[in-house]
Formats: sequence, C-alpha cells, structure tokens
Amino acid sequence: MPGPWGAVLYDTRTTHVRTAPRRRSFRHRGYLWLVDIDRLPPVPGPLRPLARFRHEDHVPDRDRRKATIRRSLDGYLAGHGVRLGGGQVLMLTQARSLGHVFNPLTVYWCRDGAGRPLCTVAEVHNTYGGRHRYLLPPDPGGRGETLKDFYVSPFLPVDGRYRMVLPEPGERLDLTVHLDLPAGRAFTATVRGTARRAGPAALLAAALTHPFATWAVSLHIRYRGIRLWLGGLPVHPRQTTGSRRAERAGPTEEVPAP
Repeated sequence: MPGPWGAVLYDTRTTHVRTAPRRRSFRHRGYLWLVDIDRLPPVPGPLRPLARFRHEDHVPDRDRRKATIRRSLDGYLAGHGVRLGGGQVLMLTQARSLGHVFNPLTVYWCRDGAGRPLCTVAEVHNTYGGRHRYLLPPDPGGRGETLKDFYVSPFLPVDGRYRMVLPEPGERLDLTVHLDLPAGRAFTATVRGTARRAGPAALLAAALTHPFATWAVSLHIRYRGIRLWLGGLPVHPRQTTGSRRAERAGPTEEVPAP
C-alpha cells in the first residue's frame, strides 16, 4: 500500500524486555519508513527537515564516499555468495529528521529479479557509530537465527545467539528479536506498527505526534544505560568486532531494534 511517495509509514510501539542479569523493561512510540532503496521518497524541500534520505546515512563508513545503498548492499551480499540480480529491496528504517538519524536496527527484505524472496539482512547499529549486518535466509514466517558477533551493549557480552522473527510487513509491522545466552534468554525486543500511506499529510501527522523522534531514540538509549550503570550493573569492555582488543565503554542500553 505505498503512498504518493512510493513508501509506507508505520506508527510504531517498541518494547524492550531485559531478563538477565536483571529484569528491566520499557517501551516507546515512534514511526518508521518502509522504502524501496532504488526509489527513495521524493520529499519536497519544505518538508525535508522532517525527513531526508541520504545514502551515506545507510551505508558503512568505508562505502560512504562512493556507494549508494544498492551498491553497498550488493557488495555485501556478493561477499556471501548471494546475487540480487537487480531485484527489489525494501528497507525499514528511520529517515534523517531535524539533522539527526540513528537506527538501532535497519531491516532489508531482498527479492531476486523474478520477485522471489532471496534473503533478509538485519543491520544492527550501536551508539559508538558501529554497524554490523546479519544475513538471514528466506523463511515463510520471517524466522532466522544467527550468532551474535557485534558489540551493542556494555551490559551484555558479545556472545549467544539472536533469534529473529522479521516477516516482510504489509498493513501491519510485527518484528521480534531475542538474544539467547548460554545461561538462557537475556533480551527481547519487539516492534509493532500500523501502516499509513507515505505522503505530506502522513509525514506531518507522524512528526507532530512524535516530535524529535530520532533524537528521542538516541537519548532514551543513553538514559536507560545510565540508569543501569548507576544501579551497579556490571560492564563488559567494548571489543572491536573480529578481534580480542577491548576498549573502554560508556553506558548505553542493548537496543537491537528501532
């Protein structure tokens, strides 16, 4: 049900439940975009402070000067033996708004040239400026599993396994991410949403209902992290993905979902 801009807006409610080492939960509301990466919404000039889609906001640092979202994703998938063949890719994300963008999780649903589901890519971001892509095979229910190998929260180790349920959205958005550690389930995040056709009226309504939405996500993560840190929760040193080198970390919350 794409709107006049060829995209969909979802009014969302995100819930986080931490079960280890201490039980904590919270929820917040916002909105997300579902866009075709080859046809990003043509938001008119007067509304661009509320929503801008810049390729460099959605690609790794190494690609920012030369790559579009399509070329960056094609390169990543080719490195894993997957060829899109020009097929459609839908991206669930936040747009840059009021000069800021932060996506705890960006999801890409990829189809081949014949329109068949090919794979799903879950891209997790942390508040230190890092990002990491997880490749999931196609599944009718959107289910996939992958080892966690990217540092997100100072309160959880780079260990365990993500169990994700990421069906391609339609009228409803319904995503779930679990983190299971060897000792049991440590974390669950869900995102539920209702679709509206993306256009000027929908964007204004979303921005008025959830002002400073992208800023609010970043601030909320840090606020929750500081509360856990002040509560005495042990901190795991930050490690560079793929190495044993540890770095000192500040308090932020584990948030592998928008």
